[in-house]
Parts: sequence; structure tokens; C-alpha cells
Amino acid sequence: MKFIVVFLSSIILAASVNAQVRVMGSVKDNRGRILAGASITLKGTYDGATSDSVGRFSFKTFEKGSFLLVANNIGNKIVEMPITIAGDTVKVDFSLKEEINELKAVVITAGSYEASDKKKGTVLKALDIVTTAGANADISATIQTLPGAQKVGEQEGLFIRGGSAEEAKIIIDGTVVNNFFFSSVPGISQRGRFSPFLFSGTAFSSGGYSAVYGQALSSILSLESIDIPDRSEVQIGLSPIFLSAGLQQVSKDKRKSYGFSYNWVNLTLYQKLVPQAPDFFRAPDFHTADANFRIKTKKNGMFKIYAYFNAGDLAVRTPSLDSIGLKNAFSLNNQNLFTNISYRQFLGRGWKINTVASISYNRDKIGSEIQNQQNQKAGTTTIPSIDNASFNINARQWMVQARVVLDKKFGALNTLRFGTELWNNSDSSTYSAAFGIFPSQVNDFYQAVFSESDLYITNDIAFRPGIRIEHSGLLNKWNIAPRAALSYKLSKYSQLTADYGMFYQTPERRFLSNNANFDFLRADHYILTYQHISSNYTFRTQIFYKDYISLLKTDGRITNAISNNGGGYAKGIEVFWRDRKTFKNFDYWISYSYLDTKRDYNNYPIIAQPTFAANHSGSIVLKKFWVKKMFGVNWSWNWSTGRPFYNPNKPATEFLSDRTIGFSSNNFSLNWLPKIGKSNTVVVLGINNVFNELQIFGYNYSNRLRDNNNQLIRAEVNPPAPRNFFLGIFMSWGVDRTQQNINGNL
Repeated sequence: MKFIVVFLSSIILAASVNAQVRVMGSVKDNRGRILAGASITLKGTYDGATSDSVGRFSFKTFEKGSFLLVANNIGNKIVEMPITIAGDTVKVDFSLKEEINELKAVVITAGSYEASDKKKGTVLKALDIVTTAGANADISATIQTLPGAQKVGEQEGLFIRGGSAEEAKIIIDGTVVNNFFFSSVPGISQRGRFSPFLFSGTAFSSGGYSAVYGQALSSILSLESIDIPDRSEVQIGLSPIFLSAGLQQVSKDKRKSYGFSYNWVNLTLYQKLVPQAPDFFRAPDFHTADANFRIKTKKNGMFKIYAYFNAGDLAVRTPSLDSIGLKNAFSLNNQNLFTNISYRQFLGRGWKINTVASISYNRDKIGSEIQNQQNQKAGTTTIPSIDNASFNINARQWMVQARVVLDKKFGALNTLRFGTELWNNSDSSTYSAAFGIFPSQVNDFYQAVFSESDLYITNDIAFRPGIRIEHSGLLNKWNIAPRAALSYKLSKYSQLTADYGMFYQTPERRFLSNNANFDFLRADHYILTYQHISSNYTFRTQIFYKDYISLLKTDGRITNAISNNGGGYAKGIEVFWRDRKTFKNFDYWISYSYLDTKRDYNNYPIIAQPTFAANHSGSIVLKKFWVKKMFGVNWSWNWSTGRPFYNPNKPATEFLSDRTIGFSSNNFSLNWLPKIGKSNTVVVLGINNVFNELQIFGYNYSNRLRDNNNQLIRAEVNPPAPRNFFLGIFMSWGVDRTQQNINGNL
């Protein structure tokens, strides 16, 4: 339910720029012909514009002093013109010479749902995320509407192309977020912690990602935080189930800013209005605070600090399957901290440096006990499956990271990037039960170096070779991971790309507490991509094969690793189509995935399709905005065929042979932008699973109770409620973003 606060923050953070000095002019070629679509930028800054259909451009800037104004157009040589920005309008006319071998080049994508050319941007922006019905402004839920991502309702995480949640990493400004999702509750998927409007870009790679990143067998979701906000602003959010307040202060010269916010969510009233299947005897209660400071350096670099803290508490009770009349009571108390410090700077002569460091901390206090009908702790029964269900876990995770990346440009397009990163992980836990207390401590110091180049052989052919070398102190092992992407331009907007890469990952540390004499996990990716990307249309299709060379095998209780002899494969085809032009003020996308995957890992007795993989899945997302009436309507349909589940009544030869029913969910949301006094107001209504479709994510089985057919009894794993509802009012003061909301089709 944390989506309520995130949705609040995301709707009210963006604003438009009011600059101080106008830079304007025209762009033509050396024959006097108009050049439309030319990029005009103030070198070393993020200010600029694009020439219109008659070759004119105009933009505003807060910069002062001497700068180079750069004109860049596909098929022409780059021209840099010195200008002085003072208090008056600056007018510059460009004449560009034709250049055949530089800027008509293919774009290197390397398996990512991102155009490396910033003019094309990412597939999903912040407004895409917050206006996707059913996603509830959750970044990961919106990613699940893209090809390759699976919908898994009983567990949080990104499940990409047959990979488990642990095989995908989420990165903020270059460092991995160790606990991106709220802590797990049995059978209930948790949302991500962070608002999409904290980020200027969302780049999702479903495979074959860059050598700059590692430690992810399946995919990378990379998030880049915003720089200086557009304007100072005060925000509040009101609802029967949440309260929120925040401040963002920007200096007059727009070179620095600071801000903070506080959010409180308590679902007591909501759960009384919307009955929940589990008995939440302590309703979810969350307190979140964050703060930021950003400053632009004299040479147009950027220094940023972001700090986040969350404390949450809940407790839920469900009937026990091992004894009629008893109940399983689960409680969770969580504290989470994430702090990120980043700095980037242009060094001159084509050099650029990016540095970042972060600290992640997470503490979970988990309690599990058997209770009687009076909701009191039950006594000892001498039945192991019942008595062993009472325990306490106190777990802590620390992660400290640092990364340095250097970029060197050669000519207009060729780039060499290289760098290093260090991780220090420390996991400790204490497991307490009637039969003893069992502490554990696992530490790992991980280091990596990497190098990658973008090489443009011709206008139509580009090659990206890369290599990554990693070492794990826990395993005391090294690995070498080559990567490569080859792109061929078919037309102005379309291209074909082939990717290959070896990807390594350290096994989950929780399996290595007793023995670390294992090797890295490994997966090899082979991907062929065709894509057509223009300003209004996106079409993308991929064929992929992923070969799991080394997966971890565990003992029968899935508590300790025993070997690296596991393996498997994933293969399939994916299609994505997005249209923002055909219908006025209407945006939609359609995605489809076919996945064939099997693996032998953990305690699997045979190779089998894992529980988090469906063979067919897809989404349809629709968005319509009425400008005159100032409201928008959004709809989404997410579906998949049934997923495997474990049935202990079946022999090992039929392991994971059963399937759930297919998944289907239709979701609706609307947004209304009324004027209330001097505030900017957004009223949001959302309904998930509008048609109350039955959703079964799997089954829990008893360890001992059987039915009349001598089969172990079971219970469905369903969502806590068949439908979810949201109603909230968000208000802000400081900037009128009505036009921005209209342009974003909010």
C-alpha cells in the first residue's frame, strides 16, 4: 500500500523552467537550405533547443559569461560558435557543412530499453510510470508491462526472462540499492521504496547489458536521479490513510537546491473499508523521511546527496494448515536506510568523470508463532511441523559501495569508458527457536574493473566491445566476462542489433554461511533485436537465448549450498509496440512475451520450469487525456498463462508439473486537475482488478493433514483483497504545472 505516498510525491515534483536570457537564431546548410531538427546546445551545460520546421531555434538559460554554442545535425559537421551571455538576447545564425561519416550513424542499444541517443530518450519516463493504471506509481510494476518481465503476485522483485528476483539488480546513479523493495511478507508482493519522479531517466535492460555493470545474471534497471529541480515548491498530500508534506528550495541562480519530505501511511481505516483475506492484527504502518542537497560546480559539474530512511511495522495472522483451529501469526518490524553521494564533471578534451558512493542498511525483526483460537501463543504440541513454526529472526544487512567511471570521446561519436567499483557487504542474523539460538555472519568484499568502447565503423555499423573482471573475497575467485554488441542501421529510424555477453553473480550469501567453497553463478546471453524508434512510434522485437552454465544447488531444506552443478536455459521472443500519435491526446502500448525456460537449481530434483515463469504473457496500456475538461483516464490489462507450483502429493518425476489458472487483471485510474485557490491540485482515483477476476498465484500445502483422498490439504495463495482502491488529493504551491500535466497526458 506504500504506493499512496509514492504517487503523491511523483505527481507534484516536476515543473517548467523560467530562464533569464534568451538565445535564438537559425540553422541552414552551406547551400542556404533550412535544417530542421538540428540540436543547439550550450556546451558544458544541459541548456539547448532543436530547430523547428523553418530552421529557427530559441531557448532560455540562467548561465552568464563566455560559452561555446554548439550546432549539431545529422549529416552535417558540428559547429561551435563563441558567444557571451549577459542581460540581452543573444542571436546566432549557423551554416553547417555536410558530413557523411559521423552523425548518420547507427545507435548502439546493447539489449536495453533505452536509446543511447538522448534525443530519443527512454521507453518509459516518469509520467509514463505514474499514469499507468494498476502500477500505482511503482517503477517495478510498470516495468512488468514491458516484454520479458513476469507478473509474480506473491513475491516482490523483477523476474526477467526466466530469471529469479535475485538475478536482477536495480541501480541508482551507478550504485546498487541493496533493499529496493519493502521487506517480504509471506505470500504478498511488496512494492518499491522510491518515487519515479526522483529520477530523470529509467533505463531497463532485459539482457545483454553494458560491461559497466555486473553481478546480475538476468537484467539491470538503471535509475538516474534528477539534478537541480526547476522551482522551489511546498507540497502536501491528504487522504484517510496517509499524510505527506515536503519542501524543495532552489537558489535564485539555479545552481543549488535542498529539500526534504515526510510521509506517514497507516492502513487501519483502509483495511476496515476493504476487507482483507489475512487478518492484519497490526495494520501496516510506515514512516518515511528523505532529504537532498544538490549543487552545480563552476565547470558545470554536478554534486548530489540523497538520504532516505523508512521505519515500518505490521503483523498478519492466517489459519494454520498443519492443525485445525490453530493460526500462524507473522510480524515484521523494519528499518531501512539508503544514502547516495554522486559527483560528475567534464574534465576537458573529451574527458568526463563520474564518481558515486552509497551506504545501504536494512534491519528486519521477524516473529512467527502458532496461536490458538483466542489469538494467544499456543503451547508445545510435540508435533515438529507445528512447533518449528514458532521462531524469531533478527537480521541486519550493510552494504557500502564506491564507483569511478571515466569517459573519453574520440571524434564525434567514438567513446572509451573504463573504471572500477568496490562493494563491501556484511550480513548478520540470529535465528531463535525452541530448539536453540543460531547466529550467522557472512562478509564479502567485491571488486571489479571494466572497460568498454563505442566504435563507429561506418555510418551504418557500430560495434561495442567490453570486458569486465571481478573478484569476490568470500569465494576467493576471479572471473572474466566479455561483452559485445554489433548494430546495423537499416533506415533512418530502424536498426538491427546482435548482443553477446557472459554474466557472473556471487551466490546468495544466505546459502554460504557454513561454506564458501563455491564458484560464481554464470549465464551467457545471445540476443537479436530489431527496433524502429521515432518521436511518436516505437516498435521492438527480440529473439533471445540464455544459457545457465553454473547455478547453485542447495540441500533439501534450501538452507545451505552444496554445489555449483545446477544449470538451465531460457529462450523466447518478445514484441513491443507504442503509439503516441494516431489518436489525438491518446497514448497506448502493447507488449507480448513467449518464454520457454527450465532450470535445475536450489533443491530441484529434476530440471523444470520454475514457479516464477509463465510461457505467455502480455499487457495493453491505454491513456487518454481531455484538455478542456482537465482530466485523464487510464486503463491497463495484464495477463499471463498459468505458472508452475509445487505439489508435494506428486512424485519427484512430476516435480512442478502442475499449473495455476491464468492471470488476468484489468485496472483503471483517472486524474482530475481542478483549481483550488492558488494551489495546483490533482485528484486521483484508482481501482485495481476492476472485474474482480480470480487470481491464484500458487498453493500452500500442509505438512501433515490429509483429505479423504489421502492428499495433503492446501490453500490458495491470493491477493490480500480481490480489488484495491485509491483516492487521494495532492496539492502544491510554488509553480503552476497545469500545462506540463497536459503535455504529459497525465
